[in-house]
Amino acid sequence: MSTVPDVGQLALDVGDAGVREGYRGSSVTKIVGITYRQLDYWARTALVEPSVRKATGSGTQRLYSFDDVVRLRVVKRLLDTGVSLQKVRQAVDELRARGRSLADATLVSHGDSVYLLEDDASLVDLLRRGQGVFAIALGPVIDELRGEVTAFPTERLDDEPAIASEEHSSADADAAVVTG
Repeated sequence: MSTVPDVGQLALDVGDAGVREGYRGSSVTKIVGITYRQLDYWARTALVEPSVRKATGSGTQRLYSFDDVVRLRVVKRLLDTGVSLQKVRQAVDELRARGRSLADATLVSHGDSVYLLEDDASLVDLLRRGQGVFAIALGPVIDELRGEVTAFPTERLDDEPAIASEEHSSADADAAVVTG
């Protein structure tokens, strides 16, 4: 189990620590398959905040790291399997409180609830009770995203403030066992 500093959001260990470039919101919405409105709400409510550059007022653009895009994809997949946003948020908060990284956690859901498994025996126990579960292995999600993000430009973070406003139109409009 890796030790992850508490930075106020779910931490991943996918190898882009210290990177000072990222993806604009309009690219992220297309990569993840969410609307700009969802992305904006999740950032404003601290579910998944951009780690490269946060919005600091009118005219600034958020920049999301690859790490952030992985977090967003996992949230989207949990939602796609029927887990409510409130329950996704509770699961993320619980992981944060436990100091756990998504990269070393296993989440299980049957659409109504999300569980953190401490060992493989717990997973087997859930299946014996007849609960249907959807699996999302984090490795393939990361590999899939690595291929998809190459089609979108990254932007280097300068020391100069951004001038143009980020696009505010909507973009193009199972869980889970998430293992790392």
